[in-house]
Amino acid sequence: MLRINDDITLADWELTESFVRASGPGGQNVNKVATAVQLRFEAARSPNLPPDVKARLRRIAGWRWTAEGALLVTAERHRSQAMNREEAREKLRELILAALVRPKPRRPTRPTKGSIRRRLEAKTRRGALKATRSTLPED
Repeated sequence: MLRINDDITLADWELTESFVRASGPGGQNVNKVATAVQLRFEAARSPNLPPDVKARLRRIAGWRWTAEGALLVTAERHRSQAMNREEAREKLRELILAALVRPKPRRPTRPTKGSIRRRLEAKTRRGALKATRSTLPED
């Protein structure tokens, strides 16, 4: 089980870990031992996440979201499998915590009179500058 916060805990069936050979540190051991972790979270089927959180998680995950609705997290920074496993779980936890934050709704506002005046003055100055440019007369 992976505890996200006080309300959300992921069950073991939702997480699948596989171990592959890592690129990077490891010395002679790097070609023999599978220390990199690929953590697969079945996000679309998870009963623990509300639909709006799933939608935000999908947007945040980007290319890590599969067609089947799973989220793939990889970790290969460390030389030990246990540390990479812990890092992958922490990455997943941070992604879900980021998806739990509801975006602040945008309230459309009208531009102020001062901002309109400044924008039009800037356009007038720029136009005047460009008007002074001219091509050289041909001889």
